[in-house]
Amino acid sequence: MTQPWMEPPERDYEPIQPQGTNWRGAVRKVTAPFIFLLGLAAKLGSLAKFAAIFVAFGGYTLIWGWKFALGVVVLIFVHELGHYLEATREGLHPDWPVFVPFLGAYVKHTRGNPWQTARVAIAGPACGGLAALACYVIGRADHSSLLVALGYFGFILNLINLLPFGILDGGSIWRSTRFLWFGGGRGKAVVSGCLYAATAIALAAGAIAAYIPQHRL
Repeated sequence: MTQPWMEPPERDYEPIQPQGTNWRGAVRKVTAPFIFLLGLAAKLGSLAKFAAIFVAFGGYTLIWGWKFALGVVVLIFVHELGHYLEATREGLHPDWPVFVPFLGAYVKHTRGNPWQTARVAIAGPACGGLAALACYVIGRADHSSLLVALGYFGFILNLINLLPFGILDGGSIWRSTRFLWFGGGRGKAVVSGCLYAATAIALAAGAIAAYIPQHRL
């Protein structure tokens, strides 16, 4: 007796098909975490830069205590604010000051001509010196050794920053002044040199006035 023809039952799965290595998929899996982290860093970049000020404050607190550390952060910020304001006035589109713990801070801006660069560089120590002077004067009036010490620190910090070397403000000023002198802008070079000398002398005088001899280790 013959049996009627029947269709085979349908499978509820797909059979495994032999295929080569999916290199594109493997690369995507490996690089996906890095792409995510880069995107996150780009979105939080400004926040991370701003957070560096708290890292700097914490580090300085471990060395000097929170009161002096707060004063140091404010002095550095005012110094960088001088760069920021002058760069803004010059139309150089500066970014907000970025703190680098234990190394100070910096302001990034578009590149200007030597005359602009000299003025932006001088503005930092000039504003920083005024902040140190304010600490010193108020400290003397209120008999606050903390503020006097901060004034001395500010004078010395800005004076060191005027050394004519490398990435320091003094290095930028002297490179720009030299370029102006030999590039046909001798009048501006003289003004730049005079501003540099006057700022350095004022900072040195402030440091001498604020210096308190120490008789203990």
